[in-house]
Amino acid sequence: MFRLSNISIILVMAIIIGLSSCLEEEDFPIEPLIEFSTFVKLDDGLGYDNRGVLEITYKDGDGDIGLLDSDTIPPYDYNLFINYFEMQNGEFKQVFITVYNTDTEQDDTISFNARIPILTPDGVNKSISGIIQDTLFINNYASDFDTIKFECWIMDRALHESNHVFTPPIIINK
Repeated sequence: MFRLSNISIILVMAIIIGLSSCLEEEDFPIEPLIEFSTFVKLDDGLGYDNRGVLEITYKDGDGDIGLLDSDTIPPYDYNLFINYFEMQNGEFKQVFITVYNTDTEQDDTISFNARIPILTPDGVNKSISGIIQDTLFINNYASDFDTIKFECWIMDRALHESNHVFTPPIIINK
C-alpha cells in the first residue's frame, strides 16, 4: 500500500510538471495594444439614447496599466482617453461638448476621459490581457446631428501610448 501511494504521488507530480512545462507565458510588447470589441446603447425606457457602453480588449507585456487613487496630477490623472465625433455634412468631426457652469459663469468642456485602476498581476509574469468597459454619455442635446463615433486609447504608467481605435458609426435616437 505504501508503494502504491508513493507511485501515485510521483505520477501526479510528473503529470503536473509535464503540463506546466507545456504552458507558454504570454509574450506581449510593453506598449499596450487595444482592439475595439463592442459598443452597446443602453435603453433609458423613454426611447432616447443617452448612454452606451464602450468595450475594448487590451494586452500589455509588462502589466503596468492602471492608476492609484492618489494619482491625480497630469500625466497620471487619466489613462483611458476618449474623443467624441459627430458626422456633420457627411464627414466625422471631433466635437467638444460644453455645459454651462453656474459657479464660474462659463462653459465647461465635458471630458470622456477615464481612469483604469491598477491591473498589474502578482508573480513573475506581468503580461496581462483583458476587457475594459466604460459607460459614456452619447446624446449631445445641443447638436442636430444623429450619428457619432468615439476614438479611444490607453496609456500605461511608463507613459507608453497604445494604438488608437474607433467605434463604428453609432446612430442616436434623439
